[in-house]
Amino acid sequence: MDPNTSPITSTDVRVRYAETDQMGVAHHSVYLVWCELGRTQHMRERGVTYRELEESGVRLPVVDAHLRFRAAARYDDVLSISSWVRECASRRVQFGNAIHRGETLLATALITLIAINESQAPITIPPDVRARLVPAPDPVRV
Repeated sequence: MDPNTSPITSTDVRVRYAETDQMGVAHHSVYLVWCELGRTQHMRERGVTYRELEESGVRLPVVDAHLRFRAAARYDDVLSISSWVRECASRRVQFGNAIHRGETLLATALITLIAINESQAPITIPPDVRARLVPAPDPVRV
């Protein structure tokens, strides 16, 4: 990993109408989608893509997700999704996420993935991938 690369990445997204309920409030399920956007962008900025992992026989399914909601996102809000690696072990990686609207913290998340092969058997995350997924301190309480 480039020593000048920040351990925390930021991805912006605008809340789409289809992601909201009749009151214009973002549905709780879409927060996991936003975390995935942030996570995949974080990995991409470190030279790791899901496509390349899968082509090499590595899958990273989500096995655990914890979300804490603090305020509602609404239709047309521009959100910033901060993403970072909390822990990267031999077979597991845990990401942290914080979703903000401006200075307002809307939600935090902890997402855990494990490495498996095409037969869904646990495997080791390749060392070159682990070297790129460097843990960072939590910038917010998650």
